[in-house]
Amino acid sequence: MKVIITGATGFVGGALAQTLAQTGYDIHVLARPTSNRNRLQDLPITWHVGDITEPRTLHSQFDGADWIIHAAGQLGQAGLAEAVYHQINATGTRNVLTAAAASQSQPRVLYISSAGVLGPLPHHNSSAPDEASPLAPSNPYERSKTAAEKIALEFVTAGLPVIIVRPEFIYGPGDLHVLGLFKAIQKRFFFYIGDGRNTCHPTYIDDAISGMMLALQHGRSGGIYHVTGPRPVPFRELATTIAHALNVAPPWLQLPRPLAYAGATTLELLGKATGLPVPLSRTGVAFFSENRRSTYAKAERELGYIPQVALQEGVQRSVAWYRAQNLL
Repeated sequence: MKVIITGATGFVGGALAQTLAQTGYDIHVLARPTSNRNRLQDLPITWHVGDITEPRTLHSQFDGADWIIHAAGQLGQAGLAEAVYHQINATGTRNVLTAAAASQSQPRVLYISSAGVLGPLPHHNSSAPDEASPLAPSNPYERSKTAAEKIALEFVTAGLPVIIVRPEFIYGPGDLHVLGLFKAIQKRFFFYIGDGRNTCHPTYIDDAISGMMLALQHGRSGGIYHVTGPRPVPFRELATTIAHALNVAPPWLQLPRPLAYAGATTLELLGKATGLPVPLSRTGVAFFSENRRSTYAKAERELGYIPQVALQEGVQRSVAWYRAQNLL
């Protein structure tokens, strides 16, 4: 079975490529010429040069595919213009699906979206939204992923079988996006914004990949599925769990959100002037001071998805990998 993956040089796409290659699928990866291929260099993968923002580079790239996994995208990054998110996440998705629809093999497409399209919840004890809940994106990244979902559903209406999965806060071995959180806790720079009771919904990478594979194999065309960890957790619990795995004292300092937001604004201005990365952005303040969660009940009911890795185990595995890579 021929599987074509965009975004395989990233964390999630790479994990999908590794899983599929190790189980005998014929894996083809679409990547830009400048992409770092080191993580996948020892796998039986066929590489193709292409850029999802350049439609001409996608011509005939998906011919003969049975499955297409669209994992390429732009994650949240301080100071990045909203137009960049839209170009990569929304227009890039339209370009990929246009090329997929032109393939005579009529492939099934898995689009990897984000539970961020649901936006933050008003309270830490709010009920978890499901796939039918209204979309309420609150930042440029989330708005671009919302636009991409709408584009994907347009192609479903036109006859292309697209399945959408919404993972949430994926972490684990191979990830560098969340590494900064582990480092901040290790160096005792991390602080709570508010009382630390706001919730996030960590999802270990193995669980995320399992849910995505189930969706690709068994999901309904046009179906949307949340692929999340076993439960939402307060940031205080998350930080304490990471601290224990690192053998350091848990964070204790609390800052009011207005003060943290003002500090992040100043840091972003300095970062813009100097070109240096900032340790805390306004988007980061929002993330650590808002409540986010969702329910995977639909994925369990329709796909048989049940996350297996509890927070403590997932964090310990992550720390072990970071240390093995000399990142912590």
